[in-house]
Amino acid sequence: MAAQNPARYYPLHHFVLLPLTLLMVGYTVRRYVGVAGDDSEISRLWFSLAAVTLLFFITLVMLRQHYALTLQDRLARLEVRQRYFELSGQRFAALEKNLTLKQILTLRLAGDQELPALAQAAAAEKLDAKAILARINDYQFDGMRV
Repeated sequence: MAAQNPARYYPLHHFVLLPLTLLMVGYTVRRYVGVAGDDSEISRLWFSLAAVTLLFFITLVMLRQHYALTLQDRLARLEVRQRYFELSGQRFAALEKNLTLKQILTLRLAGDQELPALAQAAAAEKLDAKAILARINDYQFDGMRV
């Protein structure tokens, strides 16, 4: 049975920005309920400003995660390309055309002895990520994945 990568935490994201965002959501809802029915200009202005600020803050938090994961996926794809070339002496491009990113990221977990054959089988047999993971005997734990 293949091991699973443990959850990783990015302290600034998980323990600072995300809780602050949740607090802001709660405070904004509380303030909105507090001023509901109050049609004064200042109440509408405050709520509009708080709502827009909150949307910007949530967007920034989520973009940080999106950028990190996108970059990480690109680096993982390059890692598989390089390992495949070093192990087989052939370029990975021909196989890569027939593989999805998820398949490539799963192939990354295979040991050096099984990567070339498993990559060829994944492309030829159109194996999904679960099937690839099931065929890995020498699972290479990835402790650096975000």
